[in-house]
Amino acid sequence: MNKGDLVNETVKVVGKKKAAEDAVNCVLSSITKALKKGEKVTLIGFGTFSVVKRAARTGRNPQTGKEIKIKAKKVPKFVAGKKLKDTVA
Repeated sequence: MNKGDLVNETVKVVGKKKAAEDAVNCVLSSITKALKKGEKVTLIGFGTFSVVKRAARTGRNPQTGKEIKIKAKKVPKFVAGKKLKDTVA
């Protein structure tokens, strides 16, 4: 499923494509803004979005085998909630 499919599923509830598209965009941008601020986003039963710091580390260039330094950075993380895990399992 992609963003377009998600909008089409939302149309079934909302009734209008523009309203559904606006709703999906609003949810996604709200999650993005919260993560950018370093906040957690918890959707009970679905899961939790958060930002974690990945430490600097040494990697290896697969073509040359030469060691390279990989900088520390922040990355988004998602942990599925119990209800989602139980539904998928």
